[in-house]
Amino acid sequence: MNRFFIFFGIIFVTFPLCFCQSDETNKLLKDLQNKVNKFEHSFDILEKKIDDVLWFHRVGDMAFIDKVIITGPPPANVKNNTFGFSNPLKFSAYVFISKNTDVNKKYPLIVMPHGGVHANFSTYATHIVRELLAQGYIIIAPEYRGSTGYGEAFWKNIDYGGLEVQDNEASRAYMVENYSFVDETRVGAVGWSHGGLISLLSVFQYPENYAVCFAGVPVSDLIMRLDYYDEGYRNLFFADYHIGKTVEEDSAEYKRRSPAWNADKLQTPLLIHTNTNDDDVKVIEVEALIDALKKENKNFEYEIYKDIPGGHSFDRIDPKQNREIRLKIWKFIAKYLNPPFPLKSLKEMEKAAYYKESH
Repeated sequence: MNRFFIFFGIIFVTFPLCFCQSDETNKLLKDLQNKVNKFEHSFDILEKKIDDVLWFHRVGDMAFIDKVIITGPPPANVKNNTFGFSNPLKFSAYVFISKNTDVNKKYPLIVMPHGGVHANFSTYATHIVRELLAQGYIIIAPEYRGSTGYGEAFWKNIDYGGLEVQDNEASRAYMVENYSFVDETRVGAVGWSHGGLISLLSVFQYPENYAVCFAGVPVSDLIMRLDYYDEGYRNLFFADYHIGKTVEEDSAEYKRRSPAWNADKLQTPLLIHTNTNDDDVKVIEVEALIDALKKENKNFEYEIYKDIPGGHSFDRIDPKQNREIRLKIWKFIAKYLNPPFPLKSLKEMEKAAYYKESH
């Protein structure tokens, strides 16, 4: 049943009660909002389970797919802790391994955190995963704290630019420790948007663990970003279960979580993409990161694309022009990770996206 019908059904039932005195009305409205929130999380869980099945349909011809459960640091905000300690946070991560993998050899690893303030790794990335698998990369995609599809409590464990970076690092460590055919010296961080921020902060904090980084349309400066976004977006950060303070109250905390304010830490080969018609992460925000890296005399590559169709998703969608841009990403990464079957042409990318091909 459509969630909006449920929502308006609740409104219809409770509306006559809203002519009560003010305190009762406020209580009813608060109860109503809580019910709607629970419905939203229930639907998110259902959508996630459906999408998990779709992964096997769309990638199962060429990959072994697993969804593992690993741990990151304890939650950032632990309230009413009666026992005086908190357990590490459990979270899921997708693992993709090509069926052509020879377990007696070593393969490069891609750590790929998803984007979105609250979102998840979904089959939207099907072609990206297939293209990486065709090159011989092993992939892990963490559903770090705050991801959708795992219930309200996990959703409220969000720690944007904070402990989610440690979740990402825990995912890399898990692969290196548990898969003998993963080459720990050939690990790449790849992410877009919020995932781009996580990838950047990961290589800033753990430069010895990553050989290369690609950051597509990355969230770069939270202070700037919250200034140009609306109140509803800002409240996701100001919530008591999250950062709990405004930018004005604690600008240092927002700087700590922003790549543009930590550009001095870059040691890893880096490629950045941005697009002038991006209506999510505005080009001016990514330019702030680029300028900061230049001021620190860092060696990196970047491209500012001019009004490429697709906006925020311009190098993730699949028309020819967009795939040509994505091929540049794969060629950049391959220089540092040396995959066994690097993609060299759009024709090879097409085969990777749509057809199973044995090497």
